[in-house]
Amino acid sequence: MSSPLFPPTPPDEGNVPSVSHVSEDAGVSGQASAADGQGSPPPPATTAFNCPPPSGAELNGPPPTAPEDEQSPDDESYTTVYESPQPLATLEARDVTAWFGDHMVLDQVSLTMHAGRVTSLIGPSGCGKSTFLRILNRMHQLVPGAAMAGEVLLDGVDIYHPSQRLTQARRDIGMVFQKPNPFPAMSIYDNVVAGLKLTGIKLGRNDKDDLVKECLVKAGLWQEVRGRLRQPGGALSGGQQQRLCIARSLAVRPRVLLMDEPCSALDPTSTRVIEETMADLVREVTIVIVTHNMQQAQRVSQQCAFFLAAQGQPGYIVEYGPTEAMFDNPQDPRTSDYVHGRFG
Repeated sequence: MSSPLFPPTPPDEGNVPSVSHVSEDAGVSGQASAADGQGSPPPPATTAFNCPPPSGAELNGPPPTAPEDEQSPDDESYTTVYESPQPLATLEARDVTAWFGDHMVLDQVSLTMHAGRVTSLIGPSGCGKSTFLRILNRMHQLVPGAAMAGEVLLDGVDIYHPSQRLTQARRDIGMVFQKPNPFPAMSIYDNVVAGLKLTGIKLGRNDKDDLVKECLVKAGLWQEVRGRLRQPGGALSGGQQQRLCIARSLAVRPRVLLMDEPCSALDPTSTRVIEETMADLVREVTIVIVTHNMQQAQRVSQQCAFFLAAQGQPGYIVEYGPTEAMFDNPQDPRTSDYVHGRFG
């Protein structure tokens, strides 16, 4: 029996989009921002991403043995995301260099994003911040002609190692894009659980209902949509759509959440709600955010990294440290000039 708060899915709802649709949507929403200028071609040690996206079988996992609503904890194919909480994760980039074709956009970037903290990435447009963010969960490889060198370690394990599955990296390291990208014709309820099928997770109806409520509560959206969960996600306001995307990311239990200018298109009230949501979420997930809003970086982050790209050169990190020190007592004069608005 379904909970009264969650009426059964109508026959024409609940269809998860194809893998190709999800990949295209993700790629467009996280469009690369490359540094100006040319770099040297990738050396032989780079990882080039010239292969097509993974097959549907890899992303979807083994096919279910019974319709979703017939699954129970006794079914062999039944799995659950209600597992014991994992320790907060540390994400570390080591000597990351990136190219689009022969155009170098990042040069040996190393950065530790500490567990249970918000790390903000700041810097002028074109210095490679968004490219770096997408490298952190392997979305860089969706771009034709992209290549990278270096390592990205999640609690010491390189997510680019051949033994690591792409689907696991995307589950562990979630992404929220600059432009809200809910599936517009899909209901609010089905938007939240869309990622479950793509990661091979099967849940019974009651557990799915509980998960939807939990994620919407964490995203600060539950009270606003609890009475219209079967209405299209595309009918929500821009700020609500962004929080719906956060809820969708949380549904697969990520250990790290990447946010690419999540408030740049939102009004001040929606921005405040998103920032309050981040302050609550950081207790259980490590957050990395790209922002051009210096006040936002000061409000939400505990660590800050300043990226810069000189004309004709790839992006790199000028300075990194506690946010308060970066703004009040920066060690590099370029950092001081940028955070105080003298350029950029």
